[in-house]
Amino acid sequence: MRTRSLFIASALVCALLAGCQDGSQSTTETSSAPAATAADAPAADADLATDEQKTLYAMGFELSKMIAPYSLTSKDLPAFQKGLTDGVTKAEPKVSLESYGGPKFAELAKSRAAVVAEAQKKEAQPFLEKAAAEAGAKKTDSGLIYVELTPGTGKQPTTTDQVKVHYTGTLIDGTVFDSSVQRGQPATFPLAGVIKCWTEGLQLMKVGGKGKLICPPDMAYGDAQKGPLIKPGSTLVFEVELLEIMAPSEAPAVQVPAHP
Repeated sequence: MRTRSLFIASALVCALLAGCQDGSQSTTETSSAPAATAADAPAADADLATDEQKTLYAMGFELSKMIAPYSLTSKDLPAFQKGLTDGVTKAEPKVSLESYGGPKFAELAKSRAAVVAEAQKKEAQPFLEKAAAEAGAKKTDSGLIYVELTPGTGKQPTTTDQVKVHYTGTLIDGTVFDSSVQRGQPATFPLAGVIKCWTEGLQLMKVGGKGKLICPPDMAYGDAQKGPLIKPGSTLVFEVELLEIMAPSEAPAVQVPAHP
């Protein structure tokens, strides 16, 4: 999924910068409307008064999510906006798109992810220490911290089982990034097919029980960006209710949770 997101983001940025493949203008230009000029570039503080302006704003906002793996900062925006403006206005590229496009995007994402991951891990350390010291918390050799919220009375799953669960995933600041509860639809998946934290943690639960899984990055997504909210090196918290261990014949062909 991360590779696909990077590809889509890179493709979008390439398109907006007038194409990375040949360093020339976009091959999708079919409109008979006159090309935009530098004078047409919208001001940074433009009002969002019309539907068209609001749509363009939404386009930019959605693009920001798609390029989240690049961890851009406010200091990066002038260069990014210059490239965007030059691409839209059909200006001559200021750098070689063959040299600085394509693989360079992946290099930038990787280097930025390493910096963000280091900061995220440092920030989460006090949280992990506090969580491990909670009454009833169990820290396993892997680093997973498990807190039983409601005891279950049924069977415990194994790695070969399909399970049905309700869950809510949050960052350490409480931000919800995914929730089957909010969607109103339980998730079903093979226990061996999810992040390590879930594979190990759900085996500590019994059907009917609820628990909290606190997942350090090595047990979650490591140093990878996962969607717009989960930064590289993030520690994640899941509240999970184990609803059912399903027989293979009962499990849907595909119904995997969005993140785990």
